[in-house]
Amino acid sequence: MKQVVQNLKNGDMKILEVPYPVLQHGCVLIRNHYSVVSPGTESRSVRDARANLIKKAQSRPDQVEKILQSIRTNGLLSTFKIVTDKLDSWSPLGYSCAGRVIDVGNGVDDIAIGDYVACGGNGAVHAEVVCVSRNLVVKTSKNKLRESAFTTLGAIALQGIRQADLRVGETAVVIGLGLVGLLTVMLLKTAGIRVIALDKMKSRVETAVKIGADRAFQRHEANLTAEIERFSGSIGCDAAIITAGSNSTDPVDLAGELCRQKAIVVVVGNVNTGFSRPNYYKKELDLRMSCSYGPGRYDKTYEQKNCDYPVGYVRWTENRNMQAFIDFLHQDQIDVNPLIGREIPFDQAKTAYELLLKKSNNAMVFSYNRTKSLSSKVAFASVKTRKQEPVIGVIGAGSFARNYLLPSMAKTARLRGLVTASPHNARTVAEKYGFAYCSHDENDLLHDATINTVFILTQHHLHAGLVIKALHAGKHVFVEKPLCMNEIELEKIISARQQGKIHCRVGYNRRFAPLITEIKKRLPRHLPKAIHYRINAGPVSPDSWIQDPEIGGGRIIGEVCHFVDLLCFLTGSRVKSLFARSMDNKTTLADTLCITFGFADGSTANISYFSNGNKKCEKEYLEIFSGGDIHVLKDFYHYRHYGTRKTTKKRSSAAKGHKEEIQAFTSAIRQGDSSGTLFEEIVHSSRITFHIIESLKTQKQITFDT
Repeated sequence: MKQVVQNLKNGDMKILEVPYPVLQHGCVLIRNHYSVVSPGTESRSVRDARANLIKKAQSRPDQVEKILQSIRTNGLLSTFKIVTDKLDSWSPLGYSCAGRVIDVGNGVDDIAIGDYVACGGNGAVHAEVVCVSRNLVVKTSKNKLRESAFTTLGAIALQGIRQADLRVGETAVVIGLGLVGLLTVMLLKTAGIRVIALDKMKSRVETAVKIGADRAFQRHEANLTAEIERFSGSIGCDAAIITAGSNSTDPVDLAGELCRQKAIVVVVGNVNTGFSRPNYYKKELDLRMSCSYGPGRYDKTYEQKNCDYPVGYVRWTENRNMQAFIDFLHQDQIDVNPLIGREIPFDQAKTAYELLLKKSNNAMVFSYNRTKSLSSKVAFASVKTRKQEPVIGVIGAGSFARNYLLPSMAKTARLRGLVTASPHNARTVAEKYGFAYCSHDENDLLHDATINTVFILTQHHLHAGLVIKALHAGKHVFVEKPLCMNEIELEKIISARQQGKIHCRVGYNRRFAPLITEIKKRLPRHLPKAIHYRINAGPVSPDSWIQDPEIGGGRIIGEVCHFVDLLCFLTGSRVKSLFARSMDNKTTLADTLCITFGFADGSTANISYFSNGNKKCEKEYLEIFSGGDIHVLKDFYHYRHYGTRKTTKKRSSAAKGHKEEIQAFTSAIRQGDSSGTLFEEIVHSSRITFHIIESLKTQKQITFDT
């Protein structure tokens, strides 16, 4: 299939052949018939992408701070590679479309294949096939499909109106007559509101008159304030809805000037709110923000897990706003056709964006060829294989995979098939690293007889199921940590691997770090060790997928497992007992905690995993005491050994073993070593991670038979 994408580095735009998006749980797969190009939002995206690096930095100071922090943590070269990879990739465009359902994911039971729907959100891009979460999809009819492609924009306009809390017969001023502003004018008139429309551009003002505005003015028209006061019966406007986009405070200041006492001012567009105080203070105006499509927007529980809000408590969610707009269309209460400047065939999409950049004001609609056959995967070049050489299929290619694993994989093995959720990302990664094809279906990899090794680099909740499927398919498996989310999944993986001598590794890279390898060689094998491992982990937002118990499993399962594995590796022993305690706080995240371990060989260790520190301090600090020596490692780049004499080693940047673990894994496959002992260590580390959570819950020490 094809998709419109732009390069974030230079703004280059293409219609790219990409695989279908992966159909995920709770989502709907739709073949687009129409999608709307928004003059404001999308032209701004294109301009930002075409700006130079200085202007990009000026527009996103928050990202600049992240880059500076990465330099302090990871070094200049590593950060440069990460930023370059981020910029030199394809990014999708679009957020409002309509089409026909071609498949539905698990958990969706009220939409069927063949239904006509309108879609919104990040998944509703300009592409021949899109995957959209159920709560961002509403049913429509075939005869209103083109108009229904405006549903996302209509929901934005509706939410702004709801925030204005207007009554029949009252007067509203709409400031800014872009696409959302004009839809706002239409919907206000349908609701029985007297509408004044304002914009700088004459053509937009003329369009507002055509679609029913009672009065329409250019911003700097003479006697503007007097005309509006006369129209409102010397009262002033009951509400102002600002749908403009501006760096100036003028739209907000103007709203304060035109409104009556105790009126409501609603900000829908992206405007500067550092307004002049007198009018807002003297009139006691109520300034409100309108959040996009409505309640549920940016709430992952609502948008990704499809958990609806009870209608008795939240009457108008984003989905119900979308459905209301569809109802207006079907009842012929509004007509969006006067707003359509052009209908352009999708294969001429680049022309549409060039028109946008030339200050075209009207919306453009892409129409899609609904009869041609589409390919769900993209092939590049054949891969020639040699006996016992790892031929790899990769499932998942997020930023971690691209920055830390794929570069090493490309150097040590043959990359054949790639499956990842986003079509544009699949194409970007497949081309960059030389995959033979990219697809939307992991079965394409598992049934590919050429592939003998599968890397699973997805979100955590998918790991166990994919590991088991790959093992049953007879593939060697490398899975990023964690191996699984619970004991039941662990037992199933153990059972699946026992069917043959197959490699199954977890991305516990720290045991392969160069300085850890050196420390391990210097540690006396016959003596117990005392280890202190402090991790300045930093905070992760409670609404991050990592903290979600169903998706990420929390930071103990998702990251502390790393450090457990390293302790087991350094001691060369199994954990015999553990006790965990987290800092008392008002959340249930348990991501600031101390864990004490006793090992079968007499070693003792503790992990201090803290999320409440400061990033200016190193992230990881490891001390090992044994046989009169002390080994101190800071962030995997600074090592000091206190022994007969003091020695120090420094690297230019942190080296945490990602490259070395890939090399070790691919070498083991070539040599035919089944690595049963290492797999047992992986299983042990996984079990210990689950018991840390048990200890936190019971506040008791847990002991094990070793």
